[in-house]
Amino acid sequence: MPILYSYRRCPYAMRARMALKYAGIQIEHREIELRNKPRSMLQASPKGTVPVLLVEGKVIDQSLNIMHWALQQSDPDGWKGVDELLAQDWIEKNDGPFKRLLDQYKYPNRHPDLNPNEVLQSAIHLMLEPMELTLQTHPFLMGAKQTWVDIAIFPFIRQFSMVKPERFQELALPALRAWLQLHLESDLFQAVMEKHPTWLD
Repeated sequence: MPILYSYRRCPYAMRARMALKYAGIQIEHREIELRNKPRSMLQASPKGTVPVLLVEGKVIDQSLNIMHWALQQSDPDGWKGVDELLAQDWIEKNDGPFKRLLDQYKYPNRHPDLNPNEVLQSAIHLMLEPMELTLQTHPFLMGAKQTWVDIAIFPFIRQFSMVKPERFQELALPALRAWLQLHLESDLFQAVMEKHPTWLD
């Protein structure tokens, strides 16, 4: 059985767990403590970040690679059927500049030289408004159907919305909030957010 080292609230681990669950892949879930990472995980992946998937003698330690591996095994609803260039554009924007803005927004004490409101406006301009405009046209980022791109980006929007929930609710982003709520209430998300005991080697 594949082994997944994970951390419940990590958005990278979250999207990997969602893809594995969607694909119906049974895993041994090893929940880690960030301050006390298991030696077995560090031996497999010295970079020391989750998720890490051990499968068939291979180590897959990038969340997108885990997602794509899972979909290669099983893709019942056709999540892979996307415009690759458009998908790449969304993912690069999310995993690159938006993730940096998310960290700056979430941890303002680590960035005392930055104006939190300017960080928020940058995030809105870069990611949230383009998502809103897209989602006003169709229910998912790539069109009428949910795809792996929605799942890959959702955990980061969730995290952003939780930094200042009241402020997020005030933003003129009704389609984005509806999309977010759809994922939050989904059986898939609920299933991968079950709590697991901490793994000890």
